[in-house]
Amino acid sequence: MTPPKTQDDTLSQLKAGKLQGSTSLKLSAQLTEFPSEIFELADSLEILDLSGNALTDLPADLYRLKKLRILFCSNNQFTHLPEVLGQCENLSMIGFKANQIKHITESAIPTHTLRWFIVTDNALTQVPHALGECSKLQKLMLAGNRLSSLPASLANCHALELLRISANQFETLPDFLFDLPKLTWLAYAGNPFCNTIEQALISQHHIQHIDWQALTLQQVLGEGASGVTYQALMQDEGEHEPVAVKLFKSGLTSDGLPRCEMHANLLAGEHPNLVGVTGVIHNHPQGIQGLVMPLLNPHLKVLAKPPSYESCTRDVYADDLKLTLQQAEFILKGITQAAEHLHANGLMHGDLYAHNILWGAEKVVLSDLGGASFLPLDNPALTKKILKLEARALAVLAEELEAVVSER
Repeated sequence: MTPPKTQDDTLSQLKAGKLQGSTSLKLSAQLTEFPSEIFELADSLEILDLSGNALTDLPADLYRLKKLRILFCSNNQFTHLPEVLGQCENLSMIGFKANQIKHITESAIPTHTLRWFIVTDNALTQVPHALGECSKLQKLMLAGNRLSSLPASLANCHALELLRISANQFETLPDFLFDLPKLTWLAYAGNPFCNTIEQALISQHHIQHIDWQALTLQQVLGEGASGVTYQALMQDEGEHEPVAVKLFKSGLTSDGLPRCEMHANLLAGEHPNLVGVTGVIHNHPQGIQGLVMPLLNPHLKVLAKPPSYESCTRDVYADDLKLTLQQAEFILKGITQAAEHLHANGLMHGDLYAHNILWGAEKVVLSDLGGASFLPLDNPALTKKILKLEARALAVLAEELEAVVSER
């Protein structure tokens, strides 16, 4: 049996010239410098993933990789976005999550080609005006920085559909966001202007505490950006009840803060089309935050896969998925009712996508409140504008469901 290939093997193969013609390359091998041998793939390389290294810069002639479309340099040691990116003629997706980036020059943005820009979890106090020149920009992920404003030029990003600005320093939401014709998925929790809203909402809510000692973890059910979910048994008055337990990772996720997700789940309360919450974990030995939730029927299926590099903001449905009209209407009705319940409880889902929907013959569930935001209910006019975005997300879902309805 051949042992699995390691990243060191990939680096050795690259240096030995054995990767000629590769369209995709992933290297995570404690690199402190960009391997010059990558340029030997200039005629073919489209996707380059250098995440999880110790890089601080990229070569000034990176533009020689003329076919490069997608570049990931997350979890490195960059303090600036390399200016050469602005000269890469086909670069449409850039990911520099979890670095220490403090500054982005105007010239570092490939304005003619950029569709998807990820600088989550850095130290940015501002983003460049040049982003407003990105007519193809659909996805902008800025959560976990030190931003208190966005450049007015972003009002020109008429293709922008998804925006993440959670866990920053905003005192208010920029007005121009609500004039963007395609903005559909927005997350803004964990900013000063909505922290007070969050605290006011959660202070009125009764929280059931469940002692860690009452829980016995079993197999992993799933892992996402914010945490790991386990099947578990909960001891209650001598009985052992099957439950799901989500243990949150510390720090920041691509959508925002675990604290906000936990509070959103608590505020969402009970609804037939939501996962629901049994209680909050108390007395975890490492102080890890967690939720105890009802265990869903394992026969429920995920409606679609998350967006691909190509689809960017659109979920990917299985080619063989065919719904009856009745099934599609059942799913849409259930998700609409779930969203309305969240709105009535002071929440916007913010990530209302088919990949967050579980469904079966008799039940449909909207899951994952990691991108949820708290509604400014004391400002009805602003709340109405925010909820128009969620209505747009429901309209997208309706279109997608219609597209997979069988003609039979």
